[in-house]
Amino acid sequence: MENKGKFYITTAIAYASGKPHIGNVYDPIVADVIARYKRALGYDVFFCTGTDEHGQKIENKAKDAGVSPQEFVDNISGTIKSIWDMLGISYDHFIRTTDDYHVKAVQKIFTKFVEQGDIYKGAYEGWYCEPCESFFTDTQAEGGICPDCGRPLKRAQEEAYFFKMSKYQDQLMAYIEEHPDFAVPESRRKEMVNNFLKPGLQDLCVSRSSFTWGIPVEVDPKHVTYVWLDALTNYITALGYNPEGSDEKYKKYWPADVHVIGKDIIRFHMIYWPIFLMAMGEPLPKKIFAHPWMLSGMDKMSKSRGNVIYPDKLVNAFGLDAVRYYLLTEMPFANDGTITYENVISRFNTDLANTFGNLASRTIAMTKKYFNGVIPCPTVSTEFDESLKTAAAEAYKGFTENIENYHAADAIEAAMNLAVRANKYIDETTPWSLAKDETMKPRLEAVIYNLLETLRITALLLSPIMPESCKKILEALCAANDEFESAATFGGLKAGNTVGEVGVLFARIDEKKKLDELNAENA
Repeated sequence: MENKGKFYITTAIAYASGKPHIGNVYDPIVADVIARYKRALGYDVFFCTGTDEHGQKIENKAKDAGVSPQEFVDNISGTIKSIWDMLGISYDHFIRTTDDYHVKAVQKIFTKFVEQGDIYKGAYEGWYCEPCESFFTDTQAEGGICPDCGRPLKRAQEEAYFFKMSKYQDQLMAYIEEHPDFAVPESRRKEMVNNFLKPGLQDLCVSRSSFTWGIPVEVDPKHVTYVWLDALTNYITALGYNPEGSDEKYKKYWPADVHVIGKDIIRFHMIYWPIFLMAMGEPLPKKIFAHPWMLSGMDKMSKSRGNVIYPDKLVNAFGLDAVRYYLLTEMPFANDGTITYENVISRFNTDLANTFGNLASRTIAMTKKYFNGVIPCPTVSTEFDESLKTAAAEAYKGFTENIENYHAADAIEAAMNLAVRANKYIDETTPWSLAKDETMKPRLEAVIYNLLETLRITALLLSPIMPESCKKILEALCAANDEFESAATFGGLKAGNTVGEVGVLFARIDEKKKLDELNAENA
């Protein structure tokens, strides 16, 4: 396979304050899909994720738990990593902000900023949100409420170091104007420009002196680095960045091709992070993809509301591929998605059991019944066949164009449309009738071949989304080693091979029974 160059993708690193819920895992899942897709095309992919482990919130949680902050984050980071592994996240590097190499690089970056005159010492007085680890002015903190999470703010007063944001404001504004696709969706970019850049940037607090759980500032050890300066730099320290001389890996993969983040942290990624990079003299990431939230019903998911769904429970109930499929199909590109058990069951039965799984089982079963499992060679064609081939071409085009633009739900819809069309093709061609007439054997051969080939193409397209199920299908079709781009051309399946078993990929769910089981577990 031709090497198409490097592709560096990251997720926002998960805050190690507690077990992630289903709303926290869209980041790694959609990033994983993009990474798998790019690898399948022949790109040299480096996929980085990890955990953000410093800050006052963690120090307080560790104290409440009666353990040291390091013990606390070791436990939570391990939990997060195990959940990422359970979800099939194919990361190349899992960074922890307590890793020695990261700590040393952050200290050098902070010192560099001080020496350049980008950071100065002062005092902070204003509003602070502990859950968000964010500071706000009186204007931003109307009513003493956090504008990001809606929780009550605390007044804070302490000695701190500040970064001169205004020094780079014009440079950042010019960059964003010259690169209109720097952040997507466009609505997020406009929000940042209008709400933060145009009114003028205030200097950013980049150290804390009221607690100790953080990376010590070398030039003033009673201060620790503010968690956002610490966390954001993970994208480059993971590659071996160092102000005094970076690793070859950094030179190879930076700048990032895309940062995948939630919409709630775009201010840090579209304003603070680019300015830090400008001050370092390093290139900016090519794109920031700020996805919406996954809501529980109509509400934001939170433990205080009691509406949290955990990913391990969902995977145990529905299977890995079904959970990945649901999250990706139910999250629009620009608007919030929603999850309920009822919706998961409905989507599972409609798309996975009735459409995709049904196509696989019927097609394999008919191949075994009519041709002893041997893939037939087509010699005739009709308008129904040509219509199916056109649908396959449209599915490949629709899937690749949408996934290239990070429209995962639209990409999946394009692939599933082909499965729907193939099931309709079965009704149009009635292979069970053709099998009764020996003179129609060439026609039956063409129909079965076309269905098998359509199944191969659909499985290739959906393989980044549902790797386990699609692998079973492709192995059964003797097509496990087919390159992704072979899905662009109808007719790649080799006749003469014998199909294997796929089993029941998605058994239809009895909604009442499943809901009773889930409710009993929650009782």
